[in-house]
Amino acid sequence: MRILFTFFTAFLLSGAALPARAETVPGALPPDAAPPVATPPPAAPTRQGRLDQLFTELKRERNEKAAERIAGRIWNEWNQSGSASIDLMMQWAQKATEDQKFDVALDFLDQVVTLQPDYAEGWNRRATVHFLMKNYGKSMADIDRTLQLEPRHFGALSGLAQIMTETGHKQSALEAWQKVLAIYPMMRSAQNQVSTLSEELAGEGI
Repeated sequence: MRILFTFFTAFLLSGAALPARAETVPGALPPDAAPPVATPPPAAPTRQGRLDQLFTELKRERNEKAAERIAGRIWNEWNQSGSASIDLMMQWAQKATEDQKFDVALDFLDQVVTLQPDYAEGWNRRATVHFLMKNYGKSMADIDRTLQLEPRHFGALSGLAQIMTETGHKQSALEAWQKVLAIYPMMRSAQNQVSTLSEELAGEGI
């Protein structure tokens, strides 16, 4: 706050100046008052805070397309490792996976999880490659680690559900898909799988 002073200086006819007298403008601080402490701006939300908010929105959203956009923002948060070198290896692993060079992809992802073991998406990505190679046991181990780091990882839960289906464990697959829907209610594939598996299990008398 600016402290304003009004200085009235009267001059005698002889030219001698009177001492200046300071007056405080109404509403302003007195001259000897300390300036107010500035209120710091609110801190930017943390990554965890952003994820918590997005998951809250995802659970409440009932429009499928809007939910997909929220899920995409969650994936963007998950993909951020905070390391340029890790991000680069993830890109190389993704390219190798797309080219079906799974061994090459695993080499990169092994480095990722070794260098940054708390990066959930590194484990999830390696679980995906193991799944594509039909290494279900290794894939499940990586899914388990992913879910320890991020229990709301609907991608990892979807992978678990697919493995359970592939190996004939329909009840476990159904439970995994139900967990997905508890997090992401508008995921169409999960809705379809829950419906299909429920009908199949009902028909089998389970």
